[in-house]
Amino acid sequence: MVLLSYPYREEVTMANPVTSLKIPVELKKRVAAVIEGTDQSPHAFMVEAIERQTNLAEKRRQFHAEADAAAHDLLSTGMGYDGDEVHAYMRARAQGKKARRPKAKAWRS
Repeated sequence: MVLLSYPYREEVTMANPVTSLKIPVELKKRVAAVIEGTDQSPHAFMVEAIERQTNLAEKRRQFHAEADAAAHDLLSTGMGYDGDEVHAYMRARAQGKKARRPKAKAWRS
């Protein structure tokens, strides 16, 4: 968005376009109560909340993409890991012990 400044001599470009967000009255009251006594404004609180939820949604999407890729790999190669071996390996590593990594095995006949 480009705004012409008075007296219309130069253009002012808005770095952050304005977004209108309609928030229920009860939620506004809750936000006000939460930030009371802090240096944070309601706007800053909401921007931070949206940022946090966006990060979570992006991580969730990435997790699902990686799971889909792993499932595709499992089905296309017919190779996988024995769950008991993986758990034993992880337990040993968590206890600081050396452990041999499990080997992929054919799971189809």
